[in-house]
Amino acid sequence: MTTLGENLKKIRKAKKMTQKELAQKSGVKQSVISDLETGNAKSTGSILELANALGVTAEELKKGVFDEVSLTNVAPVAPRMAPVLSWVQAGVFTNVQSVDMSQVEEWLPLPEECTNCFYLKVQGISNNPDFLEGDYILVDPDVYYSDVQSGDMIVVRKFEDATFKKLVIETDGSRYLQALNPEFKPNIIPLDEDCHFVGQVVDCIRYTYRAKRRTRMN
Repeated sequence: MTTLGENLKKIRKAKKMTQKELAQKSGVKQSVISDLETGNAKSTGSILELANALGVTAEELKKGVFDEVSLTNVAPVAPRMAPVLSWVQAGVFTNVQSVDMSQVEEWLPLPEECTNCFYLKVQGISNNPDFLEGDYILVDPDVYYSDVQSGDMIVVRKFEDATFKKLVIETDGSRYLQALNPEFKPNIIPLDEDCHFVGQVVDCIRYTYRAKRRTRMN
């Protein structure tokens, strides 16, 4: 009887997918996939995610019973995924290609209209109650700074620090960032030559409950 790792490797190769590509499509760490295929890990709580990314059922992946023809003829059905970057990575962000994706530990579904978008996990209370700590904001780095409007939420890096706030453009053309929480200090952040536009916040995900997926014991 074949192992889960052997089945995973066989199906992945039949789909002509690398471990990295499977990791991006499934949201499962590449190191976990590697450990499974080499036998260093016997099971995972992410079988469903891996199966969906490969276009097979979880039962087929676990037991190795599947239609050999369908492996090459059926395209994998899985959502496009975007990385959840750390604020440290955002602080040195220049473009998506500059980010070491092997260091990314979490991926979330990417909307169809986005190409190079990424997520950041909200920290602190500066933008309460619109954005709460633990929310995931989706950032589009392809937006031109000249196109953003007053009131837009944007991500800006200054030296190695990154923040997101509301952009305010006065009638005289002057610009600054403002925290949505009126009680947060400093509420106003000047935009100077050391501030670099990273991208516009275009969406936000809030999980009211989120548990780690676990497989049923036989």
